[in-house]
Amino acid sequence: MSTSWQRLATSRPQAVEAVTAAVFFAFTVCGVALTSTVVTDPPPLWPGVVLSAAACAVLPWRRSRSPRVFAITLVCTVGQGALGYLLTPLLMAPLLAAQYAMSVRGRGATAWKSGLTAAACMVVTGLFLTSHRDSLVLTIVNPAAWVLLFAAFGAYVRVRREYAVARAEHADREREEEARHRVIQERMRIARELHDVVAHHLALASAQAGTAAHLSRTHPDQAFDIIDKLAETTAAALTELKATVGLLRQDSDDTDDLTPAPGLGQLPDLVEACATAGLVVTVAVEGPVRSLSPGLDLTAYRIVQEALTNVTKHAVTRTALVRLAYTPHYLTLTVTNDVGSDRPAPASASGHGFGLLGMRERAVAAGGSFHAGPRPQGGFEVSCALPFASNAESSGS
Repeated sequence: MSTSWQRLATSRPQAVEAVTAAVFFAFTVCGVALTSTVVTDPPPLWPGVVLSAAACAVLPWRRSRSPRVFAITLVCTVGQGALGYLLTPLLMAPLLAAQYAMSVRGRGATAWKSGLTAAACMVVTGLFLTSHRDSLVLTIVNPAAWVLLFAAFGAYVRVRREYAVARAEHADREREEEARHRVIQERMRIARELHDVVAHHLALASAQAGTAAHLSRTHPDQAFDIIDKLAETTAAALTELKATVGLLRQDSDDTDDLTPAPGLGQLPDLVEACATAGLVVTVAVEGPVRSLSPGLDLTAYRIVQEALTNVTKHAVTRTALVRLAYTPHYLTLTVTNDVGSDRPAPASASGHGFGLLGMRERAVAAGGSFHAGPRPQGGFEVSCALPFASNAESSGS
């Protein structure tokens, strides 16, 4: 169907249906006239024309009232056959159109029942009602075959339409699932980021406050220095929280005005902040230092930051070793501390805390591996291997 005809059918449906009925009426009149030229003793024309007009007059309702239209066209066609008209495709055009509409819009069983009913009526008409019994092909096989053919074609079109609708619904469900999955992944990423920022700075601030309180009577100068660092810690926490929440409130992806994400370049500041909380951190670098992508740099920094936060909260001894090993394909991060063999591992170190879970998710999202657990010689160790080239690097941010 051309575009212009589609526009016309949409804008003037009644006119289109009237033209369609007129065309079908012309076909049936041609079928009535064909009987007069072929049969030696033809029936009069006017009964066939009247029945043809009645059958074509109800065709505009073949979509909305398919069973009624089908019944009326079937009665008219059987009546024409009983009067002696040859049931050719031209004469049966209204019945075939109604049968097609019935098969397309009805259910599977109803569509096939209507086709079999019409075919049976054609057979009965050819055997008992018509006077032309010299050719079974013209009076029985041909009408029944045309009815069954249009019933099968209508059922085929209906199945194809249902299949297209099912595919569209399946595609919609897949898009919804994909969107839901992306939302969940984004929520998990935001939760990891907020947890790392809040947990680290609050744990550091708590440790600094405790150290300052301990030194306030014996070493007041050192206590005041730690209190100054405490203000810097809380200010840094507010800055990172503001940047993280600012990302959520943006209407676009323009990040020109955002604070750059932290990376291993800020590792000395992290070590210094841990020192004010009484944690001595030693950093060892092995291999030639390589430039990291922003996503991988943030992932490595957050893992080291969370590991040191766990040391600050749970370790007995106040020392930790951060080892950065640059290999041709991987950056290996290892954070170890001696918690003492006489003290059991804390709850968060057993793998049930959000800190270890977040570190593992970050490492896996970057395409790497992660391991955390007690060391055989005592203490606790967090290690991960992050690939330099990974399709998932950006997801670690």
